[in-house]
Amino acid sequence: MNEILKINNVKKFYGNKTNITKAVNGITFSVGDGEFVAIMEASGSGKTTLLNCISTIDTVTSGNIYLDDIDITELKESELADFRKENLGFIFQDFNLLDTLTIEENIALSLIINGDDPNQIDPKILEIAKKLGIEDILEKFPYEVSGGQKQRCACARALINEPQLILADEPTGALDSKSSRRLLETMSEMNEKLSATILMVTHDPFSASFCKRVLFLKDGRIFNEIHRG
Repeated sequence: MNEILKINNVKKFYGNKTNITKAVNGITFSVGDGEFVAIMEASGSGKTTLLNCISTIDTVTSGNIYLDDIDITELKESELADFRKENLGFIFQDFNLLDTLTIEENIALSLIINGDDPNQIDPKILEIAKKLGIEDILEKFPYEVSGGQKQRCACARALINEPQLILADEPTGALDSKSSRRLLETMSEMNEKLSATILMVTHDPFSASFCKRVLFLKDGRIFNEIHRG
């Protein structure tokens, strides 16, 4: 299996010499093309810190992070925005949809920013909306649809640019149990039918059960790993 993401001895420390917090303390793992992987931690900030480093929102103290053989820890500040835009998709807990735009316009936004051919935008949106079962709400505004529909819109937005890697930060945290299950089933379909590579951080065992592999963090380190099936 081709490795899309490689984490090599990554450390992220906060504080000073007298009071150091080792949020990430020497983590090494990889994610293969087409995998759906969860990172679990009962408490602490290690999993979120690690996701922030992978997403280039935060920088590492030491170590290397490779996405498709590009060392993102070596990228200049001026290169990071384009890197995120071209390679990463994001699914957030709070949707991050713009209430003044329709569902269709929310999905289209990244394509417009990227300068895609205007004639190709509508067909792309309709194709991904059909795959995620939201083609009938494209003309509605976020406040007119359910939480589950908003989250599937967020999934469509994450997929529309065909990113190398989708990062999901506690995606079910704001949803009820029914909407959570539907979102996780949608993410599984994204992974299995659309070959999306997904890395999700969560504290919820039910969410992690949908993943093919689960990494467990404790005190900033990986201490266990399980594979489904």
